[in-house]
Amino acid sequence: MKSSTRSVLLGGVAVLSWSTVATAFKIALSHMSVFEMLFVACASSLAIFTIWMTVTRSWGELKTLTPALWGRFALLGLVAPTAYYLILFTAYDYLPAQIAQPLNYTWPILLAVLLAIFGHKPIPVSKYLGMIVSLAGVVFISVGGKGITGELSITGILLAFGSSFLWALYWIINDSLKDKLSEVASLFLTFLFGMIYLSIGTIFNPLSSLEPAAIWSGIYIGAFEMGIPFICFGMAIRTTDNPALINQMCYLSPFLSLFLITLVLGEPIMTTTYIGLCLIVGGLIYNEYFAGRKSLQLKN
Repeated sequence: MKSSTRSVLLGGVAVLSWSTVATAFKIALSHMSVFEMLFVACASSLAIFTIWMTVTRSWGELKTLTPALWGRFALLGLVAPTAYYLILFTAYDYLPAQIAQPLNYTWPILLAVLLAIFGHKPIPVSKYLGMIVSLAGVVFISVGGKGITGELSITGILLAFGSSFLWALYWIINDSLKDKLSEVASLFLTFLFGMIYLSIGTIFNPLSSLEPAAIWSGIYIGAFEMGIPFICFGMAIRTTDNPALINQMCYLSPFLSLFLITLVLGEPIMTTTYIGLCLIVGGLIYNEYFAGRKSLQLKN
């Protein structure tokens, strides 16, 4: 199999996996609490990364870690999976899946803002248009949420934005560590610390006796939100000769997710959701592939 074909297939596995998880979140939340769902999911993903560490013979990398790096991975594990998924899952508990899922896609906007503030990387003027378009999509989706539930859950919307902020923060910290360890070792350590924090959390929030349906739904989320797609997408990016194509495939995920939300959960998808999602994704694509291109060409 050609490496380009293999990369597309791996990217496709990741995209299809992520397309199912918004529906899986709502199903799992009907069987257990947010904390229980995250505990089972994180344990499942850590098991997957442990197996992958063994398959790739990456255990030796941990010997090279300095105390400072252990501390940075401990911080990374606190940001995500711990805080990020706790807030994201709680947002899904407050909001319909078709509202929570697109709002979570605003994290690239918050990433640009954080890099401008803390990384001293000013946002190019041309990118403000894409940001405004995406934020207009947020407005459409938020207003449409009132038509679904009869009221606008400000708490849920703020939680969805909070999760996007934490995911952007995760990528900033993770980027500073990317040359220290392989991706699989980084994921293992991140989820190892996440599992330590969640285990400590059981002292204050004991786990109840979970039914098989709850356990299996949590395992599914751990496998197809956190575990398998992270590995597949990372391999796709590393082996492709066209990384832009692999990244573009990710924009299919929220649209495929809407189809599953209405098919499995029975949520009637509001017109405002479609419009808002198109605006959010359109603004992100514009900023990623078109903003600044004209000025760059003039400089050349």
